Amino acid sequence: MKKFFLTLLLIFISNLTFFAQDIPSFIRDSLDIYVNRGLANWQIPGAAVLVIKDGKVLVAKGYGVKELGTNDKVDENTLFMIGSNTKAFTGTALAILEHDEKLKLEDKVIKYLPDFKMKDEWVTMELNLQDIVSHRMGLETFQGDFMYWTSDLTSDEVIDKFGKITPKYNFRTRYGYTNAGYAVAGKVIEKVSGYSWGDFLKEKIFKPLEMNRTVPLSEEFVKSENIAKPHTYVDGKISLLPFQNIDNLAPCGSIGSSVNDLSHWLIAQLDSGKYDGVNVIPFSAIQKTRQLLSIERRVRHPYNKTHYTLYGMGWEFQDYEGKEIVSHTGGVNGFVTSVTLMPEEKLGIVVLTNTDQNAFFQSLKWEILDSYLGLPYRNYDSTFFASNQKSKEKKNKWLQEIQDSVNMKLIPEISLSEFEGRYINDVYGYTDLKVNNDNLELSLEHHSKLKGKLEYIGNNRFFCTYFDPTYGIKVLPFEIQNSKVISFDLFVDDFIEYLPYKFVKK
Repeated sequence: MKKFFLTLLLIFISNLTFFAQDIPSFIRDSLDIYVNRGLANWQIPGAAVLVIKDGKVLVAKGYGVKELGTNDKVDENTLFMIGSNTKAFTGTALAILEHDEKLKLEDKVIKYLPDFKMKDEWVTMELNLQDIVSHRMGLETFQGDFMYWTSDLTSDEVIDKFGKITPKYNFRTRYGYTNAGYAVAGKVIEKVSGYSWGDFLKEKIFKPLEMNRTVPLSEEFVKSENIAKPHTYVDGKISLLPFQNIDNLAPCGSIGSSVNDLSHWLIAQLDSGKYDGVNVIPFSAIQKTRQLLSIERRVRHPYNKTHYTLYGMGWEFQDYEGKEIVSHTGGVNGFVTSVTLMPEEKLGIVVLTNTDQNAFFQSLKWEILDSYLGLPYRNYDSTFFASNQKSKEKKNKWLQEIQDSVNMKLIPEISLSEFEGRYINDVYGYTDLKVNNDNLELSLEHHSKLKGKLEYIGNNRFFCTYFDPTYGIKVLPFEIQNSKVISFDLFVDDFIEYLPYKFVKK
């Protein structure tokens, strides 16, 4: 009997040894060092990391703290806002409904939302469900996002205004990452299923996958226990941000989840929709979300072989060293995250962080991928951090030049009071400017909490500092004719939207 148990023990030890050897040394020996160094370099309060291989969770771990200045540690169950990693859930929901014969992905949007309109009548008639989730509607990336992001618009109002935007490109001619398209998708899910978008995800995805702490809406996130707090840079320092409600765009980015819960999602994604031996997500739905629908761009990797990025239904696709990567990133106020699958290797990686200005969430992903592919250690984070520092130096130089112009206390060619008044944008609505302590103050119809301080810097331009730092620091040019103010262009941070909004004075 003793020999029998001794044999079992030796087999067990042998299996453990083999398993340990099968884990790359970077994961086994260096991960904690790498993560903690990254958090320190980027001033990230907290992070959570997940690594899955061959259906097994190898790492599900929290690092740092949920809130700057506290000792409240992140753990594997801490919720982070996952941002646009929500899109894969919305795409999957549509694919499930097709599997259940409730809709077809090639169906026109107006079949389910007959009042929906795009700017072009022909596009209205031809736009299908795959178009709206694969970003091939002709809009520029992020076009319209300022209008919706943290605004008081309802989801129905978002969809209505979305249809009034003039696309920058022709329909289906090029890729343009469009968040509001997913709001439209969410409304179709509601119409077809009889559930709200959030309840559909809870019933059809979260519950069967035992993602018991995951919440679909930002209003639910703030009421949850064990949550990470959002942070951003303000004047060169990491600062706590107030929570922002983005539920008018929920299907594009409002889910809150943990690495523990996301491990169930990744296990199903890497095993044809199965979790705990049960086929939770139809394999056909998994396949549908991974159809290659849009050409995103050609890409280069700093060290290894990669050539393209394509887009499906809530997932990006990229070749890498002869293998396919299925992935997405997510960014909302105070959080950036990444979810990565390498199906051929049955490898899944998640990195969650509670700041919105770091590249660590990507550098760690690449480091883990390379370790499993047997590629050399590159120290991506050092490369990304150095690049970020150069960008910061360039931005700081620009800010200093602007501040020098502010300090000159230049006087506009017309009275400051002439700038006061209401300005209209045909799609957005209105903004008001009023004189306040020798400067102008900007307020917006649909962003009641968003103000801006405008300081004159010459050539009919004002330096705008938004009271919410996530909206950035921008120069706003004004058009003046015959000593009268005609209009101005409103810019926000590229994180929100690239294109300006022209507001015409009433």
